[in-house]
Amino acid sequence: MATSTAGISLWWDTLDVEVAPRASLGGDVDVDVAIVGGGFTGLWTARSLLEADPTLRVLVIEREVCGFGASGRNGGWASALFAAHDARMARESGVDAARAMRSAMNASVDEIARAARTDGIDCDLAKGGTIVLARSPAQASRAAEEVAEARSLGFGPEDLRWLDAAEATELVGATSITGATFTPHCAAIHPAKLAVGLAGAVAARGATIVEGTAATAIIPGGHGARPRVATDHGTVTADVVVRATEAWSSQLPGSERAVIPVYSLMIATEPLPADVLEAIGLSERQTFSDHRHLIIYGQRTADGRIAFGGRGAPYHFGSKIDPAFDRDTAVFSALRATLVELFPVLADALITHTWGGPLGIPRDWYSSVGLDRSTGMAWAGGYVGDGVTTTNLAGRTLADLITGVDTDLTRLPWVGHRSKDWEPEPLRWIGVNTGLAAAHWSDASEHRHGRPSKVAGMLERFLGG
Repeated sequence: MATSTAGISLWWDTLDVEVAPRASLGGDVDVDVAIVGGGFTGLWTARSLLEADPTLRVLVIEREVCGFGASGRNGGWASALFAAHDARMARESGVDAARAMRSAMNASVDEIARAARTDGIDCDLAKGGTIVLARSPAQASRAAEEVAEARSLGFGPEDLRWLDAAEATELVGATSITGATFTPHCAAIHPAKLAVGLAGAVAARGATIVEGTAATAIIPGGHGARPRVATDHGTVTADVVVRATEAWSSQLPGSERAVIPVYSLMIATEPLPADVLEAIGLSERQTFSDHRHLIIYGQRTADGRIAFGGRGAPYHFGSKIDPAFDRDTAVFSALRATLVELFPVLADALITHTWGGPLGIPRDWYSSVGLDRSTGMAWAGGYVGDGVTTTNLAGRTLADLITGVDTDLTRLPWVGHRSKDWEPEPLRWIGVNTGLAAAHWSDASEHRHGRPSKVAGMLERFLGG
């Protein structure tokens, strides 16, 4: 029986419909494409495959319910953010490749909106863009570098621009604003509405979705044998198996060190009165953040709340994933304090929801997608928390790779990228949590001294930036 969705996140608790779990796998089956994971990656892949070839036999295998993982718990940013920096892609793959990757991500924001319209999915989508505040000289310096990097790749102010303090304050009523960067390439969404709607649309297109079915192993093909997925309800044999398990990849035999599960936690306020919302701004439902090292993110929801999240929870030894880690009172308290520091008008606002979950981080912080035809194994993931839009691009790219179509998508620099494995324990526990502490320390140092932190620069180089 699939897990109840009650209390998973604000998003699951504010769905307009009751979600009934689908049936589990009924025994051994044979299909054309088996997709392990019913989150955004798996669902976009299934949708794209069936859009390309409606005759394909596509099976989506989900341990819980579709959207149970990060897809139904994230901050609701359908943004053009990609895990690897543009400058790094330009350095490693060339300026043209980096520009193509950025353009593909920008276009994917609109592709999500197009697909939602086509399939009749109301996911509270509002393309208001993203404002990232500079609230110290060090943050302003990083913002200027980001704009300069965009210009070096040929992207103008229509893609990313600097706002002075007055311009930024017109959009958002936060404290200590010295300026901001703004990009139009982001839409605020209700992620659970998108996940549930997308699962329904995929099923309507002819895919079979089984829930409450745990994949226990993925066995590559080769030497005449086709790849298989072993589950607790039978074995699935396919021409292609897609691993779309993101943070949960770390729990599968053979990919234990491919990514590490790092927790990101969120809080949400009650629906706010009109005067409070007016003071906060974000009238076009712009998503917001600032240029600190320890990531924070927020949005003004369609029902007038502020949903706000950030990193800060520790990495757990051995890449352990446990529902107990979804909630950390110290992190929730820190998030509330940060939110009130940004918006003092929220000092008395009731926090109605707290939640969290793991996201997948590869060793070099570089997302990837690919297909190994010799084994029939395909994969996508390592989104580092920027997966809402990247999953859409991944799904469309996987569909082209699987159906054998040579397109602009299949030539993007992340296609076929292979990240090296994370170090064995206890090295990765020490390294990841030291990095977390370094980010905390760097933000505190910059707040005190106003200068960019040298420690943060070393951390970025360590992480492959």
